Amino acid sequence: MNRRKSSWEWNSTTQTRESMLRAAREVFGEHGFADASISDVVERAGSSVGSLYHHFGGKAELFLALWEEHQSALERAAESSVADVRKGGATEPVDHFVAGARAYLESAWERRDLTLKFMDGDAPPGFELMRRTRGREWLRQNSALLCGGGDTIPERLTAAILTAAIGAAGREVAACETKAQADEVIKAAVALIRRLAPLEVLSSVIEAPSSA
Repeated sequence: MNRRKSSWEWNSTTQTRESMLRAAREVFGEHGFADASISDVVERAGSSVGSLYHHFGGKAELFLALWEEHQSALERAAESSVADVRKGGATEPVDHFVAGARAYLESAWERRDLTLKFMDGDAPPGFELMRRTRGREWLRQNSALLCGGGDTIPERLTAAILTAAIGAAGREVAACETKAQADEVIKAAVALIRRLAPLEVLSSVIEAPSSA
């Protein structure tokens, strides 16, 4: 009996959080963070102000929770795609990186309202610090995927450049008016990644003695 009750309570809590996040996505998208109203969120969620404060703590925390959910969705899409190509037999790091980048950008299109909101919209205090911290972790993961965890100057620079390029491509994808346009941006981003010179070549260029 207690186990059934606990399971019901857990499902109810999950559904309440999800309904509030869906409502917050709409309200923040329509009004921005500063002008968004807690009352509008709870009305659309069919909940109460007390419940929102219980689950999230306030408007700023709700915004950050929505951002965390958005980022996690993008990352899950990338990780799933990388796992699929590995299972398919792909062994080259660049193929893994391309698969993850493509899935990330396709997800950015599917969630384009949030992609643009979090890149260009207003936000609560502390958001930029959280975004930078998450960005550093994303860079670390990309470096491990592309360079096998290498820490040479060419490897770090390559991972940093490509990570920034994917972020910029995500903004461009989200700003597209049609899926066909978004697909063209994704195609161009993938082509850019594949133009990357082999890391061994970059290393030899940097480490070669000057002829001067």
